[in-house]
Amino acid sequence: MTLFVPSHNGNVSAVTSNVMAMTTSASVPAAPESATGRRGTVTDRLVEANARYAAAFTDPGMDARPVLHVAVVACMDARLDLHAALGLELGDCHTIRNAGGVVTDDVIRSLTISQRKLGTRSIVLIHHTGCGLESLTEDFRTELEAEVGQRPAWAVESFRDVDQDVRQSMQRVRTSPFLPHTDDVRGFVFDVKTGLLREVDPA
Repeated sequence: MTLFVPSHNGNVSAVTSNVMAMTTSASVPAAPESATGRRGTVTDRLVEANARYAAAFTDPGMDARPVLHVAVVACMDARLDLHAALGLELGDCHTIRNAGGVVTDDVIRSLTISQRKLGTRSIVLIHHTGCGLESLTEDFRTELEAEVGQRPAWAVESFRDVDQDVRQSMQRVRTSPFLPHTDDVRGFVFDVKTGLLREVDPA
């Protein structure tokens, strides 16, 4: 599947997805034991990695406005490496992620700020195969209420048909009164086995 995105010079170009090898926690050496004999936490490892990153970091001098004027809404699933899958570079886009990649009130909040204050125009919505929300129901909220004594105000946003949920998300974006730019809204399903995007017909 080809995704058409504007290039840095303003022209529209086709971006095809090449699956890239990704480093996971399983292939990263475990943190060494501390002086107390206890291994560091995952957060400790992240902080140590940041120190190495910062040591070689130089300010890219970028503006906060995304170069490609696009916002990508996607699932938080750890298997989705969005920048690699879409051929994006640092500074190209806004990325908004949550469980399922569904368009909630908070996603609309972020998109509204993205468009009205930071110049984005296009919106790309990405769900994926094998999503965990397909195995949940709204009963999850009831279970939480029984456990903690308070019912969450948010909806689980579970679904059974990924294509239909992408269509619902596109519709929520297109009908939002807060978003001034809804003419370029497209939805896709990312295949976690092949790395390819499949576009969903909004009809």
